[in-house]
Amino acid sequence: MLTQRKKKLIIKEHGVHETDTGSSAIQVGLLTRQIEELTGHLRQHPKDNHSRRGLLQMVGKRRRLLAYLEKHNNKTYNTLVRSLGLKK
Repeated sequence: MLTQRKKKLIIKEHGVHETDTGSSAIQVGLLTRQIEELTGHLRQHPKDNHSRRGLLQMVGKRRRLLAYLEKHNNKTYNTLVRSLGLKK
């Protein structure tokens, strides 16, 4: 589960300016962290299909956000993919 402290760190790392809380880069960063945590949960509980569905929805949303970023702001997309260690 993401705590407020973890969210603030992600927002500070990927935000464009001080009050930026909802840009695509921040949303991708938050989703990536949630996906990592949920993946760990599913390794321990492989039959938890409800959580698996939520994970697949998060992965799809992150994919759509990354496609948007790649189309509209390629520089931000490249730095974000590199910093999060995602595949292109």
